Amino acid sequence: MESEPFEREKHVTFLEMMYRLLPHQYQTQEINRLTLAYFVVSGLDLLRALHRIDKDAVADWVLSLQAHPKDRDQVNNGQFYGFYGSRSSQFSQDDNNGASSSGISNLASTYCALAILKIIGYDLSSIDSESLLKSMRNLQQPDGSFMPIHTGAETDLRFVYCAAAICHMLGNWSGMDKERAKEYIINCQSYDGGFGLTPGAESHGGAIYCGITSLRLMGFLEEDVLSQNASSSIVNVPMLLVWCLQRQAADGGFQGRPNKPSDTCYAFWIASVLKILGGHKLIDQKALRGFLITCQSQYGGFSKFPGDLPDLYHSYYGFTAFSLLEEPGLNPLCVELGMTDLAAIGI
Repeated sequence: MESEPFEREKHVTFLEMMYRLLPHQYQTQEINRLTLAYFVVSGLDLLRALHRIDKDAVADWVLSLQAHPKDRDQVNNGQFYGFYGSRSSQFSQDDNNGASSSGISNLASTYCALAILKIIGYDLSSIDSESLLKSMRNLQQPDGSFMPIHTGAETDLRFVYCAAAICHMLGNWSGMDKERAKEYIINCQSYDGGFGLTPGAESHGGAIYCGITSLRLMGFLEEDVLSQNASSSIVNVPMLLVWCLQRQAADGGFQGRPNKPSDTCYAFWIASVLKILGGHKLIDQKALRGFLITCQSQYGGFSKFPGDLPDLYHSYYGFTAFSLLEEPGLNPLCVELGMTDLAAIGI
């Protein structure tokens, strides 16, 4: 029996709808509007439909969300001068004592902002990268990890990845101490071969992606390391490979952790790691495609689980998964940066 098709045109329509007006269910994600925009723009690029958006309008909107110091003396005042997640994030905030402070930019939104600009072909040398990178270095902690915001928050591999991707896209590594970041990542590898978000934490598919791609972007991990001398790698590659391959479940999908149900997004997080390691050919691609098709909505987009309604997050990672499966009509994916190969190399 022939499998159901990948509904490219329906997916394009789904993303165009999200581009024009987000459904009210996304109101709680208002502060993450830049991230949602990244899913739309990068998704359309994967689907070879980037011409459906107004690139100049998108660039103007993204650039309006960058935080700027009032003068050069403020660059080292401890605040992070990246990008705000949304317009409301730029509003001044009052503390409990009635004092007013400016809005807060964060690492994740800054990664998404630069990724969007790169995807639409904007020249990143035109932005104020000096203030961004100098202030970003203040977010790195003594153990090599990063806080997402200057006022303090959790520190884990997600923000190490954001910092590494930001430096890579800007072509300037002055914003972080790569050696300290490397040591932090190595310390996050667990006894079972996976990586936790922090040292000693449970292994998790998303954490593994952040750790491995960061090492790759920083130049500490070779491409297709399995064809090289894996024993000389700075991480335990054989155990990591086994952990990742064991996450493909009986239904063909990937689970983020042992004893969890398959979830559309892990077809990207874990398959991307396997591609970097050179083990993606060991995936049962037919079974994976079959699982993803069960999560494909008849109206476009993908859901987290079969039978659920589609959402923007899982839709985007469904598209990336099909790109990794080399679906006809999709652009190839640069797994390290989360965008098409063409966008990553600036074509």
